[in-house]
Amino acid sequence: MTYTVSQIAERMGVTVYTLHYYDKAGLLPFVDRGRNGARVFKDTDFEWLDTITALKNTGMPIKQIRQYIEWVMEGDSTIGQRFECIKNQKKLVEQQLEKLKKSAELLDYKERHYKAAMSGND
Repeated sequence: MTYTVSQIAERMGVTVYTLHYYDKAGLLPFVDRGRNGARVFKDTDFEWLDTITALKNTGMPIKQIRQYIEWVMEGDSTIGQRFECIKNQKKLVEQQLEKLKKSAELLDYKERHYKAAMSGND
């Protein structure tokens, strides 16, 4: 089955503009084009799009995502580079999670403090 840019955008919860931006940034080299030049997405493209979204959600820069996609498309000779890229990004995510955990702990403390203050149990 094939999908239009609009259908993909709706299914992914992004704008058409976002997909056009990804295309211009070189993140969609796997997407075919129809006779009229419009992008034509296939079911197999969803895995790619999910990977792009996940990497973007981790804060990976577009340039690095493009490099990762290029490595994947080059084949098995780039597995080592892909492994290092993913390992390094995972480390950054774990650091972000630790910061968020500490922030959540502070918010928990503040919430308990204000709840007690409102109930008169300062």
